[in-house]
Amino acid sequence: MTSLAWPWALALLPLPLLLRWLLPPARRVGGRALRLPARTPLAALAGAPERHGGRMRLLLAVAAWLLLVLALARPQWLGEPAALPMAGRDLMLAVDVSGSMEQPDFELAGAPATRLAVVKQVARDFIERRVEDRIGLILFASEPYVQTPLTYDRAAVAQMLEEAVVGIAGRDTAIGDAIGLAVKRLREEPQDNRVLVLLTDGDNTVGRLAPMQAAGLAARAGVRIYSIGLGGAAGAGSVGGYRLRRAGDDLNPALLRAVADATGGRYFRAGDAQELASVYRTLNRLEPNVRQLATYRPARELYPLPAAAALALSRLPALPGLLPVGRTQRPVADGLGVDTAPAVREDADAA
Repeated sequence: MTSLAWPWALALLPLPLLLRWLLPPARRVGGRALRLPARTPLAALAGAPERHGGRMRLLLAVAAWLLLVLALARPQWLGEPAALPMAGRDLMLAVDVSGSMEQPDFELAGAPATRLAVVKQVARDFIERRVEDRIGLILFASEPYVQTPLTYDRAAVAQMLEEAVVGIAGRDTAIGDAIGLAVKRLREEPQDNRVLVLLTDGDNTVGRLAPMQAAGLAARAGVRIYSIGLGGAAGAGSVGGYRLRRAGDDLNPALLRAVADATGGRYFRAGDAQELASVYRTLNRLEPNVRQLATYRPARELYPLPAAAALALSRLPALPGLLPVGRTQRPVADGLGVDTAPAVREDADAA
C-alpha cells in the first residue's frame, strides 16, 4: 500500500492562490515600442493575446505545483508488516582466561580436561538457550577485552568462546577491570535488562579498579552481577560421569559474593561440570527471556517520481515550437505588407 509520511504538507496546495490574493498585482507597462497600422499582419501579431499558449502555461504551472507538494508530502510504498523480536536481556559473559584456568583438574568422558574446556562446553548450552537475548563476551586475565560486542548472533559468541585460549590476556586475574569494562558496555542499554555473568577461579591480583569499587559502579548503572566461582579445595571426587581432581586454587568466595550482593545478583559455587551446568540453568530461571514484539513495515520512498515529473513539466515551455504563441500570417510579396500611410495620416490629424 502507499502512504504519505508528511501529509500535513498538502496544506501548502492553496499557497499560490493565497499569495495572489494578498500581494498587489503587477503593474502593466502601457503602450508599445512600435506603433503599427491597424488591420495589418504585424498589428495582428503584436496585439493578439496568446490565449492558447497562456492557458497551457497556466495548466503546466498548476500541475507542476501539485506534483511538488505531493513530493514534499513524501509518498511511500509500505510492505507487509513483520513482527521483530526484541531482546528481553542484554547479557555480558566475562570469562576468566588466566593461567589457573589451564589446570587439568577436570575429567570429561574419561579424559583429562582443563577448567576452561569445561567452561566452554557448559557455557555453549547456556548461550544457545538465550534465543531472544543479545549476548556479549569479555575475556579477562591481566587485562580485559571485548571478544564480541552485544549481538543476537549466538553462534558467533559460542565460536569466539571456543577459540579462547589461556594466557591470551596475560596470566593474572583483574576482576575489577573486567567488571568495569562490562559496565561500560552495558550502561547504554535499557536499565532493567543489564546483566553480567562473571566466571573466575581465582582472586583479584592485578588491575587499576578494585572489585568492590567496580561493583559500586555496576550498582549505580543498574547492572546485576551473577558471579560464579569455579573450582574447590584440593582433593578428588566424582559427580555423575565427571571425575574431579582438584588442585589448590586462590578462589575468593567472600569477594565474589560481596560483588554480587552489591548489585542485586547472586553468587554461585561450581565445583564440577555438573554444578556449573546447574548454575547456568538457575541463571535461565532468574533471568528469563522476555519476548517483546515490535512491528516493522519496509518503506520505499516514492517522492523522486513526482519531483522528476514536476521538473519535466517546468521545462516544457522552454522547448521551441511546443506551445502555441499566436497565429502566424502569410507574408505578402511586398516585404511585410505594412501600409504606413494610415499611420502618417493619423499622426497628421493628431497634430
